Amino acid sequence: MEDVPNDVIVLSAIDQGSRKLDKIRKKTRLTSEEVVQILDRLEKNGLVNMVEKKGFFGPKKELSLTEKGEKELEERKFELQQNWNDMVNVWKGGDKDQLQQQIDGNRSMFPAMMFMGIMDMMMFSSMMSFMGLAMASFIPDQYMYDAGSSTDVGHDAGHDGGHDMSHDAGGGDWGHTDFGHDMGGFDVNF
Repeated sequence: MEDVPNDVIVLSAIDQGSRKLDKIRKKTRLTSEEVVQILDRLEKNGLVNMVEKKGFFGPKKELSLTEKGEKELEERKFELQQNWNDMVNVWKGGDKDQLQQQIDGNRSMFPAMMFMGIMDMMMFSSMMSFMGLAMASFIPDQYMYDAGSSTDVGHDAGHDGGHDMSHDAGGGDWGHTDFGHDMGGFDVNF
């Protein structure tokens, strides 16, 4: 898997129990189009698949991580944790130049670190203060208002609000609204 932070975030969301497109979108705060593209890429790489389960109103489809996907997610979590630990150690050592290099080198992974609860936001805030930098310049806007809670980025309360994804999904086979008809790829209405 390429080093794509949003791919890691989507894998993590599925691992945390968001198994439908709309729930993934809400939890990750990515657009429907981004989620669709990421899921297509993850499926092509053999990291996720669709599982049909029995439901109260008939069969339902849910996403799940493959064994390869679980392994990939664990490797990414380990790498992110190591990167965070390195940043913390440099910060504790007081070397501003080296910390700046660490921050610059990990900037693209901050959203994934936040989403998976690896990054301690209070400590990160202290690092930014130590460097004389604004934390807002390092955290994407969709995560800014929730920067104090690194473990519940999505505020997903377990409901999908009945949102019709057919109007949001921008490509692939995701945007159809025919219940029970599989057009290939992932089915939005699973």
